Amino acid sequence: MESHERMIPLLSSNAETIIKTRYLKKDHTGQATESPADMFRRVAVAIAQVEKKFYVETDIPTLANRFYSLMANLEFLPNSPTLMNAGRELGQLSACFVLPVGDSMDEIFDAVKNTALIHKSGGGTGFSFSNLRPHNDVVQSTAGISSGPISFMRVFDIATETVKQGGTRRGANMGLLRVDHPDILDFIKCKADQTQLNNFNISVGLTDTFMIALEQNESYPLINPRNKEITGTLKAREVFDLIVKQAWENGDPGIIFIDRINRFNPTPHIGSIESTNPCGEQPLLPYESCNLGSINLGLMVKDGQVDWQRLKEVVHPAVHFLDNVIELNRYPLPQIAAMTKGNRKIGLGVMGWADMLIALKIPYNSEQALELGEKVMAFINNEGHKASSFLANERGAFPNFKGSLFAQRQMPAIRNATVTTIAPTGTISIIANTSSGIEPLYAVSFVRTVLDDQAMIEVHPLFERIAKERGFYSAGLMERIAEHGTIQGIQEIPADLRSLFVTAHDITPEDHIRMQAAFQKNTDNAVSKTVNLPKTATIEEVRKVYELAYKMDCKGVTIYRDGSRDRQVLSTTKKPETDTSQDNFVRVRPTILNGRTFKEQTGCGTIYITINDDQNGPFELFTTMGKAGGCAASQSEAIGRMVSLAWRSGVQPVQVIKQLLDISCHSPSGFGENKILSCADAVAKAIKSHMSSNGHTVPETVVTKPLIKGACRICGGRITYEMRCPLCRSCGHSECP
Repeated sequence: MESHERMIPLLSSNAETIIKTRYLKKDHTGQATESPADMFRRVAVAIAQVEKKFYVETDIPTLANRFYSLMANLEFLPNSPTLMNAGRELGQLSACFVLPVGDSMDEIFDAVKNTALIHKSGGGTGFSFSNLRPHNDVVQSTAGISSGPISFMRVFDIATETVKQGGTRRGANMGLLRVDHPDILDFIKCKADQTQLNNFNISVGLTDTFMIALEQNESYPLINPRNKEITGTLKAREVFDLIVKQAWENGDPGIIFIDRINRFNPTPHIGSIESTNPCGEQPLLPYESCNLGSINLGLMVKDGQVDWQRLKEVVHPAVHFLDNVIELNRYPLPQIAAMTKGNRKIGLGVMGWADMLIALKIPYNSEQALELGEKVMAFINNEGHKASSFLANERGAFPNFKGSLFAQRQMPAIRNATVTTIAPTGTISIIANTSSGIEPLYAVSFVRTVLDDQAMIEVHPLFERIAKERGFYSAGLMERIAEHGTIQGIQEIPADLRSLFVTAHDITPEDHIRMQAAFQKNTDNAVSKTVNLPKTATIEEVRKVYELAYKMDCKGVTIYRDGSRDRQVLSTTKKPETDTSQDNFVRVRPTILNGRTFKEQTGCGTIYITINDDQNGPFELFTTMGKAGGCAASQSEAIGRMVSLAWRSGVQPVQVIKQLLDISCHSPSGFGENKILSCADAVAKAIKSHMSSNGHTVPETVVTKPLIKGACRICGGRITYEMRCPLCRSCGHSECP
């Protein structure tokens, strides 16, 4: 091909930014040494080279061009590790892994080590901690007692935080505990404190026994995994109520119907499925990995109809591509290579579903959309299985085929134990400039912050085109929409468009679940779908979502109530019982206060930080910026005023430290333990020193900033959550694989 660039569609500015930041090869100075077209070519050639393993004579350049065309035209994109690493030295191409966690120190810390290796290579990990004996259980080798699964989860969390995957992809984990584990109540509440286990999503594995007990309002048994003995019982309704309440609080835990998942386990003779990948859509056996890819449904529309022929033409080479990835992949552990190649699971999914519906003029929350979703996924699943069977005829069935469900049912040989998965597609959907997975639109219009901190209004391209065609487009209207993200209630927008361009918060929770169920009917693995709820949603509404997911045969469900992870837990002194007014809580300043002044060197100059105490502890904070003036001095003064107000209003010093510590600016100062990242960081360190001088210890949990915030740590844009995975649609930054 003479010019690769000519095949590249016009990438959005977001796509260009995220590709340059995360995907392209760079030299030792950090400068990109390839273009997006070069990246797609690098990946296509590397994946096509696999053909040499199966055929003596094959037209590899033609196949490479075919793979290249799929990606360059944004019709199909593989998961991020494949785009990043195919054709490069690292060569780790899988997005997700599941590792076993055995009930011994050796097995636990082997799993910690293996987790670090996987995160270093760019993957996410899922674990079941259900095999660990409960806390206070006997440890015969030491005559001691066990600390239980949650204490070991913290070890995995710290290891993940330490690795941070070189800054390219942050480590992400799924922690699962069966509902019949004796420590289940503590597990359900383990993320109530949002400073804890921030590198984990957690899910409860709900069993058939539990669900029957729930429906009949009965108790169910708790089973010690060490000896399989019943240790007690719990009321199923009370446990379910606690799960619902905690999910309402901050989105964790999700739920996974673990027995239902195992009924669809294609290789039960190899082992039971214990956990999933970090976002929950890929159930995997211990030591198994999966590589994912997604078809852009927004491009599968022609003349107002679904282009079934083009969709078929994309499905077949996409399955071929993903099967080749299994061969090319450099697995981080030999056990993972063996298990993955034994089952050869792939996960072909979709993105751009909301865009397809808009192009077809079908409202997302309509019966027609549900019927089409089921039909589209049935088509992809059927064609995907045909493509996998074709590969099996040429290359052989997956090695563990004998004894599998396929063999038991006397079905034709197939190359891949699973073929389809609906993944979140957070980052690759930004590259493709399309809606994520099967989610509704994130927003019709939103504010994007570019690198020079200039705010720009971005509008959904189809809405912008229609608005101009119908004559109601204006910059002012787009700004109004961007304030809320939705067009509902704006009367100058025609009613048919208000029903067509619905966003995640415009539809009911039932609409979310029904769409998930429609796609799950024809998906081998599971479906990534977040049920977005408004901040005003009740606990009862969350309960109905979870119950409906079970009734509609979903394999799991995740909810996110808007703003529930933006709120920080504040420790305040107790007010008198008769006091119902926050105003009565503010501390009054005495005439004389004693304190200390700290000197710190920042990148903007020397800062002097004075902290004064009253009888209750730190009361006020002042800052002075040496000879520096302007913005640095004014912002430091503002920090001092806000900290003083917080303290007088009852906020504890440790909470102020947690908010300010490790905030970084363009001009840090110092090295190692003495490094000051910003003026805010200097203030936090001074408060910490002041507390230490007064004999107070700052808890270690405060030292590490929580990952989950209400705003993007890169551009400050609004964070949305897909399967509990923080994603910024403004700049494309993601905190998960």
